[in-house]
Parts: sequence; structure tokens; C-alpha cells
Amino acid sequence: MSTTADPSTAETDDSSKETQLKQYLLDRVEDGELYFKSKFIADDVGLSPKEIGALMVKLSESATELTVEKWSYTGATTWRIEPAEA
Repeated sequence: MSTTADPSTAETDDSSKETQLKQYLLDRVEDGELYFKSKFIADDVGLSPKEIGALMVKLSESATELTVEKWSYTGATTWRIEPAEA
């Protein structure tokens, strides 16, 4: 008997992880910009650095409440986040 992952379940998981990460970032940028590397917030959000990196790319395209920018790369990507301009 083989089991396969339900694609809709995987999509829902990704969506909830994206929502979780976005809320974490919104909470952190209330007072201004934030710089971080995925590996340093992984424990805070309960995701792996690799998952965070993939979700950051999605958020840079979809999150209207945040401005997401790849800031630099030294050992790992540093992300710059700030509240979106009104």
C-alpha cells in the first residue's frame, strides 16, 4: 500500500507557515526596520532556516503590509524588513 501526500494539504501547510512567519515579522517591525538571518529566527517561528528562506521569497512578492528585501549575503542571506509605505 503506497501513501502519497495530498497536494491540497501541502499547500495549506505552506500557507499556514507563510501566515505564521508574516505575523512574526509584522510583530517585529512595528517600531521600524528589522534585519535578520533565517537561522537566527528559526527557533522563534518553529521553522527551519531553509523553510524561512523559501517563504521570504514568497512574502517579498505577496505581503502588502511589509517591504521585504534581500539585503546582503555573508554565510547566509540577511533580510531587511520594514512596514510597507501607506
